[in-house]
Amino acid sequence: MIPDPLGPLDHSPAYPAADLTNCEREPIHIPGAIQPHGLLLALDHERRVVMGSRNTEQLLGRPIDELLGLEVRDVLGAGPATAVAAALAGGDLSAPLRATLAPNLGKLGSAEVDLVVHRSGTRTVVEVEPVWGQETSQTVSYRSARAAVTRLTGTSTTAGLCEQLAHEIRQVTGFDRVMVYRFDDAWNGEVVAEDRREDLNPFLGLHYPSTDIPAQARRLYTVNWTRLIADILYEPVALEPVLDPATGAPLDLSHSVLRSVSPIHVEYLSNMGVSASMSVSMVKDGQLWGLVACHHYSGPHRVPFDARSAAEFLGQTASQLIDDRERADNHADELSASVLLARLTASLAGDPRPVYDALLSDPRLLELVDASGVALWVDGQLSTVGEVPSEPVLHRIARAVGADDDKVTASNHLGALAPELAETSAVAAGALHLGNGPDRWMMWLRPEVEQTVDWGGDPTNKALALAEDPQVRLSPRKSFEKWRQVVRGQSAPWRPWEIDVVESLRQYLSAQLLRRTHEHTALAESLQRAVVLEETPQFDGVDVLARYRPAKGSRLGGDWWDAFSLPDGRIVLTVGDVAGHGVTAATAMAQVRTALRAYMIDGSSPAACVDKLDVLVAALLPGQTATVVVLVVDPATGRVEVANAGHPPALLLKDGGSTLVAPAGRPLLGVDFGEAGTDELVLAPGDVLLLYTDGLVERRGVEIDSSIERLGRAAVTSDHTGTLDTWITDLLTAVPGTLDDDLTVVALRTTGALA
Repeated sequence: MIPDPLGPLDHSPAYPAADLTNCEREPIHIPGAIQPHGLLLALDHERRVVMGSRNTEQLLGRPIDELLGLEVRDVLGAGPATAVAAALAGGDLSAPLRATLAPNLGKLGSAEVDLVVHRSGTRTVVEVEPVWGQETSQTVSYRSARAAVTRLTGTSTTAGLCEQLAHEIRQVTGFDRVMVYRFDDAWNGEVVAEDRREDLNPFLGLHYPSTDIPAQARRLYTVNWTRLIADILYEPVALEPVLDPATGAPLDLSHSVLRSVSPIHVEYLSNMGVSASMSVSMVKDGQLWGLVACHHYSGPHRVPFDARSAAEFLGQTASQLIDDRERADNHADELSASVLLARLTASLAGDPRPVYDALLSDPRLLELVDASGVALWVDGQLSTVGEVPSEPVLHRIARAVGADDDKVTASNHLGALAPELAETSAVAAGALHLGNGPDRWMMWLRPEVEQTVDWGGDPTNKALALAEDPQVRLSPRKSFEKWRQVVRGQSAPWRPWEIDVVESLRQYLSAQLLRRTHEHTALAESLQRAVVLEETPQFDGVDVLARYRPAKGSRLGGDWWDAFSLPDGRIVLTVGDVAGHGVTAATAMAQVRTALRAYMIDGSSPAACVDKLDVLVAALLPGQTATVVVLVVDPATGRVEVANAGHPPALLLKDGGSTLVAPAGRPLLGVDFGEAGTDELVLAPGDVLLLYTDGLVERRGVEIDSSIERLGRAAVTSDHTGTLDTWITDLLTAVPGTLDDDLTVVALRTTGALA
């Protein structure tokens, strides 16, 4: 390390007053200038200087016009020239190069420098940045970077990841304040995490409109992940010549680390009291997700290049983790809502009052989708809970948002659907509409976001005092005011899982109403559609067919089945049975099926899922029991895992015979006894696994073991090499006797696609 060879920077004002009207059109990628804490050379294909920054005379002792036409070796020395040639030959322009300049180069003679090489059209751009003294609170090393990455990967939520990232980057760079700034779908931003000096007021929760970071700036953030402004009062250093002699156009500095920044951005930072800043991009799936914004308040802050590289690496690591953390957040919210819905519907099932009376008296109804009010219109009668507008306005909202096909519909901007609805946005800016016939609807309502978001900092913040001046056009406080105007009349958006949970409630309410009006056939059909798949999904490598048949009189039982793929490509087949009939059994069935899906998608093994279901049934469905068999198939290898809790054993047809697959361990779900075991087997092409409920084999006066044995013989003698549909039809009559219970049969046959 050497003392800063550049000396103090020129603190004269850098730019004329910014004009907000041209912010979106500002060509920030071709400023024609750089920041003065380094120099830039643009080379042709022979590595001769064709353009350069005008500070070469100050730093290298020779004006740029004397350097034009010279080879880079003659300008910087043999060491830097060799490093540049090696980078170009190897094609690796992402890593910085460390070199020592020639001794006869003025102020930078014999100085150790970082070289950053990139392409700009046909030009090779070489940026030279002196290596100055360490300013960070800790030394950047492989060990410290690895430890920081370990701490990032140890987080489990998006909020936790962002908080840890802000802390790690502040530790590496030494800035007074580091914030993680997240964009929404409209490119408005919010500070979602912050690590700061203790005497600074918090910015956490501040919101900013999309115009604060215009589209062309967002594009550059995805091209060049790190941007440092060592001193916002720097004097820009122009390039010479201004236009590329070969193209007649300015040099594109999109990838430049020294690129001069927008005067509008400089004014914005100045009004915040910021003296130096740095940003690190967070990119998800090729799109800008957010920024790590670093601010310093006590003068220039020259962050060494290795520290900036470490910060960029941490930003890239966090970017790769965002998707997993957001999925975890959504999954946790979705699972929580599913549990809440299960408890709500379980309460309704046992409540003797009219369905809607019981529903509106339950405080969990608002919590279900984080609403501030609920309105219900049934048979000419309006009922409300929480904060809602007047009855005429509610009917206008229902007409604007509702659909003709009874699907769940939503809007977070009612004023855009009907201008007159904008007047009530303080109470109802967004609505989630649930229809159930022409004269029945329910709506959850949310107020506009502006009513639910507070200013994130102390209004007496001295660092933001200028923002109170009406003459100041660019400031965080004015941005917050502008953001409030942008989002006025809009509620927080309705998330997909919230719509799904309301759709589940709609199906449940439909079933409840049908049951209570003794429409048993319609009840069975409605609930069966809500819980059991209507069609068998198609999967590569296996044929799957399912058949359900109700008991005599179309009585709804507790049978259910499911088939779905896991993220890793494996296939899950499940068959279950809840004790009893009617709505109580159907409610339990829905909860068990939903929970099993969630457990499997969350990565639990079949045996662990069965054990968790036992806890669920015991906790949420006291007094009820259920059985289940879970089968997981790897279509790439034919490997199968089977777990069973009190359910009839699966039947394996292989090599002309049949075998029962019944892992020992856990009996019925809900009795809190034993642990589920796992049976593993490998299927060959043409093998068949048969899952079924006791309705297929249980007959009065006949031992069930005898019935299962008879089913096994029938399964082998029937032609299971043809269509599964015909084969299953034959099996439905394999065990004679009166059909007292509903039954479910699911068959899986491997194809030649399996290994």
